Amino acid sequence: MKKVSVFLILLLSVSSFAPQNIKWVAIGDSITYLNDHLDETDHRVSEGYMTRVIKKLPHINYVNQGHNGWTASGIAQRIESLGIEKADVYSVFLSTNDWWAGKSIGAMLDFENNTGTGTLYGSYRIILDKIKSLNPKAPVILITPMKRVDFVYVANFKNNAYGSYKEKNGKTLEQFAEAILEIAQHESLKTIDLYHHKALTYNKLVKFKRLKNSVSGKYSNYKYPDSIDIPFNPSTDEYPYPLKAVNLTYDGLHPSDKGNAIIAKELIRIMKSFTSSF
Repeated sequence: MKKVSVFLILLLSVSSFAPQNIKWVAIGDSITYLNDHLDETDHRVSEGYMTRVIKKLPHINYVNQGHNGWTASGIAQRIESLGIEKADVYSVFLSTNDWWAGKSIGAMLDFENNTGTGTLYGSYRIILDKIKSLNPKAPVILITPMKRVDFVYVANFKNNAYGSYKEKNGKTLEQFAEAILEIAQHESLKTIDLYHHKALTYNKLVKFKRLKNSVSGKYSNYKYPDSIDIPFNPSTDEYPYPLKAVNLTYDGLHPSDKGNAIIAKELIRIMKSFTSSF
């Protein structure tokens, strides 16, 4: 009888220190969406960043609120109809599409005065207000966009975009990243700064871009930045990122397994610090 009592005491003691189940809602664009739609990567990705996080931290369960191609302003406009759930932790990983769409960044006053979805600052205010209304005590992680080189969608070559090495609509992607960092500092939120991450540099995003030489007509592998000024014809040319070109992205924009592993590592580091709070 005494042995049974001792066993129960030990069991209860271990249970009291075991991590509680944590619900994580990840709000984002296609980078988040693709975690659960690997077929849309042409199976070039085996695990997204969220799957990698919960493999290392199995007491965390994620809800994927990634929306393919959406901007922060689009998320903010539809925030009440997205079915975002009450959770213990939230992450917001947006704005690469805002940059490409030529959206306005605005200023901190747009955030402070809640001026609406016309700017990045105003859109983030709406998103963060919604999170606070669901769980005011939940930690929120803001993730800046990654750098990007020339993007070509593997399933539709005509869906392509130049990289963030030059401006779009007079704005750099770095300016969007800096705005997110300013919001995080203003609100005392955790951040993952992928834009300035030392591993995610332009020359490491892909190993090369395979393009047709306009003089010889033959295909050659061009590394960044030599690939920038070589034209790509989506109607006639081969896909410029064969499997051997894949490095931290598989298409110039979306993270590969290696890229997702970097994102997951940063999230795991922060998520571990939250465990003792629940």
